[in-house]
Amino acid sequence: MTPIVRTVAVGRPREVPGPRDGETTSTAIWKEPVDGPVEVGPENLAGDEQADRVNHGGPEKSVYAYGEEDLAWWRDELGALDDQVFGQNLTIAGYDLRDAVVGEHWRIGTAELVVVQPRTPCFKLGLRAADRSVPRRFTAAVRPGVYLRVATTGTLAAGDPIDVVDRPAHGVTVSEVIAIVHHERDRAARLLEVPELPAGYHHWARERLARRPH
Repeated sequence: MTPIVRTVAVGRPREVPGPRDGETTSTAIWKEPVDGPVEVGPENLAGDEQADRVNHGGPEKSVYAYGEEDLAWWRDELGALDDQVFGQNLTIAGYDLRDAVVGEHWRIGTAELVVVQPRTPCFKLGLRAADRSVPRRFTAAVRPGVYLRVATTGTLAAGDPIDVVDRPAHGVTVSEVIAIVHHERDRAARLLEVPELPAGYHHWARERLARRPH
């Protein structure tokens, strides 16, 4: 099966009740599906914004994709879930995103996107899911989805096929990255083999290796 974009969704920041009583927080994790072609800009989809530009958005987190198959897995775990519970821009069908290689290029419509890194969730995922345990469970499940960088601007739409036009030889997948950072830290050196990862991962790996007993 050729992988396809099942849904394209965008959202703007809104104020919602925070994790503590009486507090509010701004978040754009609530995304709504849109019909027709959507412009892919240098750092986001048209109509999409991030509330916290320090931890979300920017060139290395321009577009977030999650798998329809992963959503099905979560429904088995948690029961009924909103299709957009993870705040993804693209819902992908026919591709196990755990196997996406860091640095691989996708051609969708007239745009080209690059797999940059997995997602590590913050508390706002728990707010969106109305369950504070979801961020912890999300990390434990090693089903992180993928953050994408825009290599070529253009347009894409629901129903577009995804053509993986290039895949780096190192073979390190997003699920391997998240497993190393959160569960298999003795394998930190593996991340240094991946030049396409953001610098923060390399910094973490070097610090981890420096703390090893000699």
